[in-house]
Amino acid sequence: MPTAREVGLPDLTLEFWAGVLAPAGTPPEIVGRLNTAINETLQSPEMKSSMGKLGMDAKIGSPQDFAKFITEEIPRWTNIVKSTGVKIE
Repeated sequence: MPTAREVGLPDLTLEFWAGVLAPAGTPPEIVGRLNTAINETLQSPEMKSSMGKLGMDAKIGSPQDFAKFITEEIPRWTNIVKSTGVKIE
């Protein structure tokens, strides 16, 4: 089986990421409270240990950081989908 680089996708890297999204219009104070609670949980010794066993590291950040990340991912994956010809069935 050829590698991604061998089939013409030298920039394809795969990483697992997950995040929490709230409906548009969610009050900023609610988003802030959720973000604080999630970040505190991700920094707990128990969570660090569990994630470490899976070879994962949490990336702590703000809602704005996550929005920026998603915005940066869209063109990357758009290009990959177009260049591979993947179609939704």
